[in-house]
Amino acid sequence: MTTRRIQDLLKNGQPEEAVTLQGWVRTKREQKGFSFIEVNDGSSLAGLQVVMHQDLPDYADIIRKLNTGASVEVTGTLVASQGKGQRIELKAESAIVYGEADPETYPLQKKRHSFEFLRTIGHLRSRTNTLGAVFRVRNACATAIHNFFQERGFLWIHTPIITASDAEGAGELFTVTTLDLKKVPQTPAGIDFSQDFFGKPAYLTVSGQLEAEITALTFTNVYTFGPTFRAENSNTSRHLAEFWMIEPEMAFCALDGNMELAETFLKYVFKHVLETCPDDMAFFNQWVDQSVIQTAENIINSEFGRITYTEAIDLLEKSDRTFEYPVAWGLDLQSEHERYLSEDLFKKPVIVTDYPAEFKAFYMRLNDDGKTVRAMDILAPKIGEIVGGSQREERLDVLERRIQERNMPAEELWWYLDLRRYGTVPHSGFGLGFERLVQFMTGMQNIRDVIPFPRFPQSADF
Repeated sequence: MTTRRIQDLLKNGQPEEAVTLQGWVRTKREQKGFSFIEVNDGSSLAGLQVVMHQDLPDYADIIRKLNTGASVEVTGTLVASQGKGQRIELKAESAIVYGEADPETYPLQKKRHSFEFLRTIGHLRSRTNTLGAVFRVRNACATAIHNFFQERGFLWIHTPIITASDAEGAGELFTVTTLDLKKVPQTPAGIDFSQDFFGKPAYLTVSGQLEAEITALTFTNVYTFGPTFRAENSNTSRHLAEFWMIEPEMAFCALDGNMELAETFLKYVFKHVLETCPDDMAFFNQWVDQSVIQTAENIINSEFGRITYTEAIDLLEKSDRTFEYPVAWGLDLQSEHERYLSEDLFKKPVIVTDYPAEFKAFYMRLNDDGKTVRAMDILAPKIGEIVGGSQREERLDVLERRIQERNMPAEELWWYLDLRRYGTVPHSGFGLGFERLVQFMTGMQNIRDVIPFPRFPQSADF
């Protein structure tokens, strides 16, 4: 008999069907002559109730073993349920206990645990309702991301995890080396990387953007979706040392097209998750943040606001809000400024464009005023910046001048400059931190709780 997933049974199962299910015990209630066992296989928030009568073969031994956390296979017949909140249940005819879970030591006995505690048992925390819902939403987000770009003819590019580039100072870098750390070879100038595996310093990547630009100038529209790394010694609820990034890059595309794609992209992903994971999203709305569904619908149904950085500064200066960080033209927007704009003024996502060149990356296209660049950030209620991107500088002379002004080693960027020498075109792209998207979507307060195996300072377990 084919094993059925519980999600399928809850949706499509009919009374009198003979089925087999497999999963883990969530709860057990023993009555005189029979027992109720809730089994969950991870496919849905809800489990399926299994009714085991005392005439079941080896009933006493099976019930003794079926404590919370134990794994089981049950074969039986679906019947209409007499209980509230459930359409069907499974009347067991045979059962196999694959693995027991000692009720004295199994750590998930209580219904509610702090997220801090659950991080100490990362190998088991996905069995909880909250983390299970998070990872199903995360899966739906990833599916939507690929579907969105594939439907539009984008090529998925696997950019390198090991790189010699720091993507223009995008963050602290993890060094990759095979040198013996007890006997590091030295030269008068420092470490002798000529003896290392790559013959030069190498790092875990902080971004796949520059490599995506290479491929966009062959395939027109590409995207990356993979792990990136920052060695920032931060213990905040917003930072991870290992996280995933989505970075599309489009040739023959100016900033307006970039903004339009980013807005359409966010709407698509949120809509897919609401349609695919309604029970999980309802769970978050009830137990985590009572506005997550309203927020998602606001993303889907609103036309994003659009203002320039200069207009944003003017609005902030005219507000009656007292900010912790100063507001002035030439200073970067802080999270409190971004949230004020999106939550209080626009009450929906807003795209801010044309930031001062001084604090933006060298590769962003310089505007005619010589002071601002064709950058854009999407600011969202409750989280601030969620998407950052720009039109790239395609003019060789301007790019060379920008590199020189920043005292950057042009010889290390020879290949990047070559892209402007041979068939340059206007092109644009943006970046979105995947975990920040999932965090925003679910209302989870700590980014460490939206990735299965979080990496942060002093933690590399599981």
